[in-house]
Amino acid sequence: MNNAAVELRDVTRRYGTGPDAVTALDKVSLTFRQGTFTAVMGPSGSGKSTLLQCAAGLDRPDAGSVRVTGHELTAMSERRLTLLRREQIGFVFQAFNLLPSLTAEQNVGLPLRLAGRRPSRARVRQALAQVGLTDRARHRPAQLSGGQQQRVALARALITRPDVLFGDEPTGALDSQSSREVLGLLRDMVREEGRTTIMVTHDPVAASYADRVLFLADGRLNGELPQASAKDIAAHMATLEAASC
Repeated sequence: MNNAAVELRDVTRRYGTGPDAVTALDKVSLTFRQGTFTAVMGPSGSGKSTLLQCAAGLDRPDAGSVRVTGHELTAMSERRLTLLRREQIGFVFQAFNLLPSLTAEQNVGLPLRLAGRRPSRARVRQALAQVGLTDRARHRPAQLSGGQQQRVALARALITRPDVLFGDEPTGALDSQSSREVLGLLRDMVREEGRTTIMVTHDPVAASYADRVLFLADGRLNGELPQASAKDIAAHMATLEAASC
C-alpha cells in the first residue's frame, strides 16, 4: 500500500530456546496508514510491547518483514537502522528519560546534538510551543510537573520532525488531567500535521483517543475497534483477560 507508514508481514518473535521458548509474536501482519492514530492493547504477555519494539526497529523479529516509510528494516545494518530511527522515528515512553542537569530546551535539542547537528533556538522553541511549554524552556525537570516533563519528552521526540511517533504507555505515569493534555496533543498532531502515531497502552480512556484500537492476545491479533468509546474498549479487554485466565 503506497499510503502505509508502517507494515508488518508475518512477523514472528521468540524469546529463549527449546521447551522454555516463548513466542511473543506469532506471524502478525498489520498495516498502519499514514496520518492515523492507533492504540495497541492486550493482556499482560500478549506481545504488545514486542510489537512496538519490532515495528520501531528497536528489536529484530525472528521471521517476517517490517517496513517503515517504505524502508525494509529486517535486513538493514545497525548503522543504517540507527540513522533511520534518528531521522524518521520518534519515541515517547512512560519514563520521561529527561536528563536532570539539562533545561527543558536543552533536553529537547539533545537528539539533534547526538546526530551531530546544532539545534537552532528557533527550532527548539517551536517544538516547545507545540506542546505549550515555551514559558518553561529554562526550567530543569525537577522544576516541572509530571505532565510537563512528558510534554518536554514529546517535544524532544518531535524536534527531528519524525514521520512516525511511537508511544509506549506515554501516559502511564501521569494523573488523569495531565494524561488528557498529552493525549490531546497527540490527537491534534495526527489531525493537523498528519503524523502517524502508534501507542501501546493499558488504559481504555487513553485508547479512546485513537482512530482505531488493535487487540493482541497470545502474540496474535485478536480484533480491532474503530473510533471506539472507553466503555467498549474496556469491555473487549475484559473479554480478553477473562479468556487468558
